[in-house]
Amino acid sequence: MKIPPSHLALAAVLALASGLPATADEFNFVAYNLKNYLKMDRRVDGEFKRDAPKPEREIEELVEAIAATAPDVLGVCEIGVQEDFDDLKRRLAAVGLDYPHGELTLAADETRHVALLSKFPIVARDSQTDLTYHIGDQVLPFQRGILDVTVQPAEGYRLRCLGIHFKSKREVEEADQALMRRNEAELLRAHLEGILEAEPGANVIVYGDFNETINELPMRVVRGRFGAPTGLTDIQLSDERGDRWTYYWRYADQYSRFDYAFASKGLVPELVPEKCHIYHPGPDWYTASDHRPLVIRIEASEREVK
Repeated sequence: MKIPPSHLALAAVLALASGLPATADEFNFVAYNLKNYLKMDRRVDGEFKRDAPKPEREIEELVEAIAATAPDVLGVCEIGVQEDFDDLKRRLAAVGLDYPHGELTLAADETRHVALLSKFPIVARDSQTDLTYHIGDQVLPFQRGILDVTVQPAEGYRLRCLGIHFKSKREVEEADQALMRRNEAELLRAHLEGILEAEPGANVIVYGDFNETINELPMRVVRGRFGAPTGLTDIQLSDERGDRWTYYWRYADQYSRFDYAFASKGLVPELVPEKCHIYHPGPDWYTASDHRPLVIRIEASEREVK
């Protein structure tokens, strides 16, 4: 991969400005759907190719977008196997973003996975890769599972990261795709209830591509009962123009908010709202991905819940 020197310089400046060491007062958490960072049958330069990796031009734009957000912790969807995960780490290291800690969640979906890269130590892991649910007589898997790791950005401060990628809206033979997402939401809610009942003040961020708009039932399940101790707060983000969409479906010319980040009650006081946003990579943003990255700024010190 050849990244223009100007891009490398920009990445270096941003990394110095926003990439924070492990003892930082604040840090960036970024969530991003990478759009098929994996091998698959696809068209490359107008030619159909089997088992082809994500094209180089797409990766270059993707790396530039990630570098611009300077993540200290990066949660991603739609990455492939370990080889792809290592490739992404290597390319990010080339622009000054080193992530010595990480997690790749290998669940039932053999193609697309959820992963996390971190500058900070991972001090606990509890990813769920074999969850199942019933629809009628069928037993179906939670396709991408739940990534669950705890990072330690600073002494005395921990952040538990739950990453997901719900079933897409594509129709499948196994079952109704909307009902599949509803069941995945129920499994995520059950896992979250267990965490917050055991540790009510835990700092938890739940993020990813939910493939639903906020008004749909699976999202109400994820958020939980309003006012309940285990309920989540929707971190409502927008870009510099005030737009809140995160995904563009070119075929239907449709903009949607499918990507979210939710905060537990313990985490809400540590959010830095004026520095949280949806990043718009620029005119070639769609080359990198059909999604836009979410940038969450967090203060790495415990604050009293109001």
